[in-house]
Amino acid sequence: MSDKMFLSDNETLVDAVSSAEVKQFRCLECDKTFPLKKSLNRHAVVHSGVKNFECDECGNRFAQKGGLTQHLLIHSGVKNFKCDECGKLFAQKGYLTRHILIHSGVKKFKCDECGKQFADKCSLTQHLLIHSGVKKFKCDECGNRFARKGSLAQHLLIHSGVKKFKCDECGNRFARKGSLAQHLLIHSGVKKFKCDVCGKLFAHKNILTRHLLIHSGVKNFKCDECGKRFAHKGNLTKHLLIHSGVKKFMCDECGKLFAQKPNLTCHMLIHSGVKNFKCDECGKRFTQKENLTRHLLIHSEVKNFKCDECGKLFAQKFELTSHILIHSGVKFKCDECGKLFAYKNSLTRHLLIHSGVKNFKCDECGKLFSQKANLTCHMLIHSRVKNFQV
Repeated sequence: MSDKMFLSDNETLVDAVSSAEVKQFRCLECDKTFPLKKSLNRHAVVHSGVKNFECDECGNRFAQKGGLTQHLLIHSGVKNFKCDECGKLFAQKGYLTRHILIHSGVKKFKCDECGKQFADKCSLTQHLLIHSGVKKFKCDECGNRFARKGSLAQHLLIHSGVKKFKCDECGNRFARKGSLAQHLLIHSGVKKFKCDVCGKLFAHKNILTRHLLIHSGVKNFKCDECGKRFAHKGNLTKHLLIHSGVKKFMCDECGKLFAQKPNLTCHMLIHSGVKNFKCDECGKRFTQKENLTRHLLIHSEVKNFKCDECGKLFAQKFELTSHILIHSGVKFKCDECGKLFAYKNSLTRHLLIHSGVKNFKCDECGKLFSQKANLTCHMLIHSRVKNFQV
């Protein structure tokens, strides 16, 4: 019986021997190996940069026709490849193969720039684009640029207005599943990322990274309207709403309007009457922590804000800003009595006199006052303290 009896119709003994001693044709660019030289030649097109095959659906281009064929499965919506670990479905077997590496826990591809590790080489290659500084994918809506096309595609969901991922805890909706996943960490109460500078804890690493910019003192984003600078672009974007004049967030208690939702949320604490933040120096209480922090500057006797007109020093910037109005000559007039005020909030307080509303009551004699300051002055009568000598 000859050896050829065990071979297929189209295979010779020479072919069989050759297949038994497979030659490895290695790609010098990426070290990938191929059993046939023609396979290597086809693969080399990938590194040439030539992409002659274009997807009619999204415009993506491919070096090989097979790559385009595989890509078209994405647009078909058919996902026949399922991960046995988590049930996730994929349009291409290659995507499933790469995905399975995540569950293995093995991350043998390390970024030399930041030390981040990846399960597959493709993910590392994509990640390296971030460090290259090249951002060739631009959002036509807002001008933001991205290093990866996938990042741009994810970003575009924000502008679409579609938010199909809902948080069952608070009802917040998100355009991206990843954003919802990160948001859920807030409700978990787990904050494992700590700021080494101030000790503040965060649920997300990216929030900690952004927070660190505050301590760096770097503020690269400037408001062209008022010159105020910000460490984060997002904060500048939110700040610009103030100058737009648009105030779509209204307080149901008093009708006051706000340009930003966080400002309304902070304002609502005033109506709650809850003041959880107490000054250990004088006992004064505040509804917001930042108000207490600003107040403490008064007791520190540190006055870093100086008026260029008269040289007066202030502990807080907003005090200086208010004071400057005195030198500007701008006055706010009361339509009831014609009295002029340098500050708008002074006029607002004054208007309470004409309203007839007196919410501040003296516990000693029951007398009512329209302003708290007047009640405070009145209380000196009952204290029997006489600070002024004739």
